[in-house]
Parts: sequence; C-alpha cells; structure tokens
Amino acid sequence: MSELPALPVTFRPGRTRAVLLSAAVALFVVITVIALLLEKLGPGERLSFVFTAALLAGVLALLARVKVVADESGVTVVNIASRRRLDWAEIVQVNLRPGDPWVFLNLTDGTSLPALGIQPGIAKQQAIADARALRSLVESHSPRDLP
Repeated sequence: MSELPALPVTFRPGRTRAVLLSAAVALFVVITVIALLLEKLGPGERLSFVFTAALLAGVLALLARVKVVADESGVTVVNIASRRRLDWAEIVQVNLRPGDPWVFLNLTDGTSLPALGIQPGIAKQQAIADARALRSLVESHSPRDLP
C-alpha cells in the first residue's frame, strides 16, 4: 500500500480545471467585446450576446467544479450537477481502468458512482497517482471484520 495522504485531501483535475476556467473567461470577454463593437446591434441584442456569453461561461465553470474530497469520516464526490457524501464503509472499490474517462467508485449497494474529480484527461499520471491514493485511503478505512 502506498503512503496515505494527510486528511482532508481534495482531488481535482488541476490542468483541466485551469483550461476550462481560462476558456470561460476568454469566451465571455471575446463575445462581450464583439457585442459592444458591432454597431448595428441594439441594446437588447447586445444584452442577449452578453447573456449567452455568461451562460456558456457558466457551463464551463460547472464542468470545472468537479472534485473528490476525502476526510476522516468519508468522501464527498462533487460532479457536474450533483454532490454525494459517502461514508468510508459505503465504498467497496476504487477503479480507474485503462480507457476509463474518470474514476468509478463501486459501492456497497451494488451501484457504481463516477467520480469526475479524478480523470486522466490531460494529466494521466496525476490521475493514476490520485486514484491510487484514494484507493489506499478506502482500504485503510474499510472495516477489517468482513469475510
């Protein structure tokens, strides 16, 4: 088993997050500037450009919010539009197989929960290290008296 990270620990795709947030800001600025520079647009049309830019930037910000937070009592998985709190005992296995877009948590109720906060995207080695760290944390916090 690898060395356990100190709790609490937050896993998130740092490079992907930086790209998404930078793109959100750039997109908002470019569309807003275009709206202001187009002379034939009326105030309502300009406002609709800015609103559309804000909406698109908001979608990128939602994509960037994903994370997995582990603390002494369990794990919180924050995905694009959902947040789920799990006790350590609820997590059976942490999976990141070759080709998987992100980590999957196998749960005691027989379901699998995607954890988008650990994804190989543009930082594959970091995602593998994060998945191993989370797997080690799950193993160290699992009940010992199971058959």
